[in-house]
Amino acid sequence: MISAMKETSLSSESPSKAQLWGGRVASALPVLGLVFSAGMKLSHNADLKAQFVGHLGYPESALTAIGAVELLCTILYAVPQTSVLGAVLLTGYLGGAIATHVRLGEQFVAVLVLGALVWGGLFLRDPRLRALLPLRKPAAGA
Repeated sequence: MISAMKETSLSSESPSKAQLWGGRVASALPVLGLVFSAGMKLSHNADLKAQFVGHLGYPESALTAIGAVELLCTILYAVPQTSVLGAVLLTGYLGGAIATHVRLGEQFVAVLVLGALVWGGLFLRDPRLRALLPLRKPAAGA
């Protein structure tokens, strides 16, 4: 019981500098990619519009709404006070992207990695998340 308490208290400590910066970098990568992606959707770029409608099969009228949702979720994730809500919403958004790629028989590993970076970065920089979802060591003698 004492070791479980130690493990919990250790996981709720402030992150080390390496964890904090690793988390910031891991979080910045999806933020940059998603802001760029949302910007392309909101700009109604002709090439993107053709792919969105022709290849992905979405109506052109959905382009602005999907771009706005992507940007809103990304902003929520980038703001420290709302980062967990943003991560949850981005998980749903990226799940829809994966479903689209699966429906088309395409690779979806890049989207999966993006989602892992969202949660991995948040895990490294937020001690409350580490306390809620601790990485456990195997029990002695197991």
